[in-house]
Amino acid sequence: MWLNGPQSGNLVAMTTSEQTNLKTGSWELDTNHSAVNFTVKHLGISKVRGRFNKFEAGFVVDASGAAAIEATVYLDSFDTGNSGRDEHVRSADLLDVEKRPTLHFKAVEPIRVAEDFEVTGDVTLGGVTKPITLDVEWGGVQEFQGDGKRHAGFSATGTLKRSEFEVAPGIPAAMLSDKIAIELDIQLIEPQD
Repeated sequence: MWLNGPQSGNLVAMTTSEQTNLKTGSWELDTNHSAVNFTVKHLGISKVRGRFNKFEAGFVVDASGAAAIEATVYLDSFDTGNSGRDEHVRSADLLDVEKRPTLHFKAVEPIRVAEDFEVTGDVTLGGVTKPITLDVEWGGVQEFQGDGKRHAGFSATGTLKRSEFEVAPGIPAAMLSDKIAIELDIQLIEPQD
């Protein structure tokens, strides 16, 4: 857990379940140390894992210490390491990235960071918007010697149902699970004065 230290105003390590105070402003996504991953069951007997290689995120902390969160995932960056499968998933049979190029998430209200917390937001894919709740594990704040800046980190998990977004409606759940597990590992760079 990270809280403001005495007199310095810097973030220092604490072991407590109280709210975390973060520097006001827009935190920059560190794409080199962040990932948007997913898992889906195939034939009900095994899991296919993959990632989206292109995404953006907004994390803006206001004067009260609450953060507005928003993210966009570019679906044409779908990657399971199997080029034939990936091309098929991007097609109209499944994701249909020509008609639905992005998945967008926006938290319904600013959140206050703590050790473990939930973020509820709306996911929009194509013309469909549905709510999702992400379970978040806060990692803390640490200076990265590689760039001399302070980085914040967290992990989040949630589940989407492809049927709610009309993704691959002709493919039965026995072949491809309706539930898609999402796992986010995110690092953010503290605003620079």
